[in-house]
Amino acid sequence: MNPKQKATIYLAASALLALLLFIVFSDHGFIDLQRLRKHKKTLIQTNSGITRENLSLYREIERLKDDPEYIEHIARQELGVIGKDEVILKFKQTGGTKAEK
Repeated sequence: MNPKQKATIYLAASALLALLLFIVFSDHGFIDLQRLRKHKKTLIQTNSGITRENLSLYREIERLKDDPEYIEHIARQELGVIGKDEVILKFKQTGGTKAEK
Protein backbone atom coordinates (compact mmCIF):
# COMPACT_ATOMS: atom_id res chain seq x y z
CA MET A 1 0.00 0.00 0.00
CA ASN A 2 1.30 3.36 -0.86
CA PRO A 3 1.13 6.35 1.55
CA LYS A 4 -1.74 7.94 -0.39
CA GLN A 5 -3.96 4.84 0.04
CA LYS A 6 -3.06 4.63 3.77
CA ALA A 7 -3.99 8.28 4.24
CA THR A 8 -7.31 7.70 2.45
CA ILE A 9 -8.10 4.68 4.66
CA TYR A 10 -7.19 6.60 7.84
CA LEU A 11 -9.28 9.54 6.72
CA ALA A 12 -12.26 7.30 5.93
CA ALA A 13 -11.88 5.44 9.26
CA SER A 14 -11.65 8.76 11.12
CA ALA A 15 -14.75 10.05 9.35
CA LEU A 16 -16.68 6.86 10.21
CA LEU A 17 -15.56 7.08 13.85
CA ALA A 18 -16.61 10.74 14.02
CA LEU A 19 -19.97 9.88 12.45
CA LEU A 20 -20.46 7.02 14.92
CA LEU A 21 -19.65 9.28 17.87
CA PHE A 22 -22.02 11.91 16.51
CA ILE A 23 -24.83 9.35 16.13
CA VAL A 24 -24.36 8.04 19.65
CA PHE A 25 -23.64 11.19 21.65
CA SER A 26 -25.35 14.07 19.81
CA ASP A 27 -28.48 15.84 21.07
CA HIS A 28 -30.70 13.67 18.90
CA GLY A 29 -28.48 10.60 19.09
CA PHE A 30 -28.91 7.09 20.41
CA ILE A 31 -28.35 7.95 24.09
CA ASP A 32 -30.91 10.75 23.90
CA LEU A 33 -33.32 8.35 22.20
CA GLN A 34 -32.94 5.84 25.03
CA ARG A 35 -33.51 8.56 27.63
CA LEU A 36 -36.64 9.73 25.81
CA ARG A 37 -37.98 6.16 25.60
CA LYS A 38 -37.48 5.71 29.35
CA HIS A 39 -39.21 9.04 30.02
CA LYS A 40 -42.09 8.04 27.74
CA LYS A 41 -42.51 4.75 29.62
CA THR A 42 -42.59 6.63 32.94
CA LEU A 43 -45.19 9.08 31.59
CA ILE A 44 -47.36 6.22 30.31
CA GLN A 45 -47.27 4.54 33.74
CA THR A 46 -48.09 7.82 35.49
CA ASN A 47 -50.92 8.49 33.05
CA SER A 48 -52.30 4.99 33.62
CA GLY A 49 -52.30 5.52 37.39
CA ILE A 50 -54.03 8.88 37.07
CA THR A 51 -56.63 7.35 34.72
CA ARG A 52 -57.39 4.62 37.28
CA GLU A 53 -57.66 7.22 40.05
CA ASN A 54 -60.00 9.37 37.92
CA LEU A 55 -62.22 6.37 37.22
CA SER A 56 -62.35 5.54 40.92
CA LEU A 57 -63.24 9.14 41.80
CA TYR A 58 -65.89 9.21 39.06
CA ARG A 59 -67.48 6.07 40.50
CA GLU A 60 -67.43 7.55 44.00
CA ILE A 61 -69.04 10.77 42.73
CA GLU A 62 -71.80 8.76 41.06
CA ARG A 63 -72.39 6.81 44.28
CA LEU A 64 -72.52 10.02 46.29
CA LYS A 65 -75.10 11.41 43.87
CA ASP A 66 -77.35 8.35 43.68
CA ASP A 67 -76.75 5.97 46.63
CA PRO A 68 -78.26 7.06 49.96
CA GLU A 69 -76.82 4.04 51.77
CA TYR A 70 -73.31 4.96 50.65
CA ILE A 71 -73.85 8.56 51.76
CA GLU A 72 -74.98 7.29 55.16
CA HIS A 73 -71.96 5.01 55.38
CA ILE A 74 -69.56 7.89 54.60
CA ALA A 75 -71.33 10.19 57.07
CA ARG A 76 -71.07 7.59 59.82
CA GLN A 77 -67.46 6.70 59.08
CA GLU A 78 -65.95 10.12 58.45
CA LEU A 79 -68.18 12.44 60.44
CA GLY A 80 -69.34 10.18 63.28
CA VAL A 81 -73.02 10.81 62.50
CA ILE A 82 -75.57 8.61 64.25
CA GLY A 83 -79.20 7.90 63.47
CA LYS A 84 -82.14 9.62 65.19
CA ASP A 85 -83.06 6.65 67.40
CA GLU A 86 -79.51 5.34 67.98
CA VAL A 87 -77.51 5.51 71.18
CA ILE A 88 -73.74 5.28 71.46
CA LEU A 89 -72.42 3.13 74.27
CA LYS A 90 -68.83 3.66 75.36
CA PHE A 91 -67.20 1.13 77.64
CA LYS A 92 -64.28 1.87 79.88
CA GLN A 93 -61.37 -0.43 79.14
CA THR A 94 -59.71 -2.11 82.07
CA GLY A 95 -56.03 -2.93 82.39
CA GLY A 96 -56.61 -6.57 81.45
CA THR A 97 -56.95 -9.81 83.40
CA LYS A 98 -54.43 -11.16 85.90
CA ALA A 99 -53.40 -13.86 83.42
CA GLU A 100 -52.36 -11.21 80.88
CA LYS A 101 -50.14 -9.36 83.38
